[in-house]
Amino acid sequence: MICAADAWGIGSHGLIRLPYYLTRITAGGISASAELVAEKSMTTLQVLNGQNGLGHWQLWQAASTAAEIAQIHGSSAVAVRSSSHAGALGLFTWPGIKRDCLTFLFSNAPAVMPAWGGSTPLLSTSPLAIGVPGMPTQLIIDLATSAVARGKIAAKAKIGEPIPAGWALDREGNPTTDAQSALMGMLAPLGGAKGFALAMAVETLTGGLVGPHLAKGMPDMFNPEDNSRPQQISHFVISVNAAFIDDSQYQRISELQNNVINSGSRVPGASKLHPLELSGDIELNLTNEVIDEIDAWREKLS
Repeated sequence: MICAADAWGIGSHGLIRLPYYLTRITAGGISASAELVAEKSMTTLQVLNGQNGLGHWQLWQAASTAAEIAQIHGSSAVAVRSSSHAGALGLFTWPGIKRDCLTFLFSNAPAVMPAWGGSTPLLSTSPLAIGVPGMPTQLIIDLATSAVARGKIAAKAKIGEPIPAGWALDREGNPTTDAQSALMGMLAPLGGAKGFALAMAVETLTGGLVGPHLAKGMPDMFNPEDNSRPQQISHFVISVNAAFIDDSQYQRISELQNNVINSGSRVPGASKLHPLELSGDIELNLTNEVIDEIDAWREKLS
């Protein structure tokens, strides 16, 4: 999943994150031996506990389970509590797309965004993803409800480059273009008050509904002092049997996509291939800083 993010062109959630995950695993903030355990289960609803394991495989399994249930019963929801960061959420729409199911994904993370008009971090970047099967291609929408994904700021901080104005605020709530100050500060909401409202909805569905924690006070992957503290991130997956709704082989979706293409635009996610079906000859563009860090970990772990 980490390499797939780079292959998709989402370098902010790719191998640049691997050193952070390895640091947290060795420090105890992520459990390498965690299992995904069912806490509650109904026919179309499951609540799972990730035991502070790595979020990538846990969210993939949750999305796969949700799609399998939706194929049989029409719709389903799977909640995962006490997990960890899962990277680019769009990757996890594919289990549903492969099974002709709509997928809605929500996740939370440490608080880095203030309420609209406020100056205290209360919400995470509150990412969400939507996957829709169709013809001639799938639709994948993956976005943060902040003005920019925090990983993009982390990438700029790692190579010492400034960030564009309007992306973030420092700890005191002042606008900043310094990536390191922004990383330890706050992010501006996407589209002002509307972005805040959307982020509030995502946080309600994850930290509020699933838990066990809200974004506020959650340990931060980018803060070395938090490396040994489990984040206990929550994910929420909703899956709906699209093939049952539309028995016309997605003719209207195809018409919609062709309208977009003929207008000179592109269908979001059309080029995003299944992460487990990527060609082995895809080249990943990594900075020297990321390569050096991975080499250091390779030597450290033999």
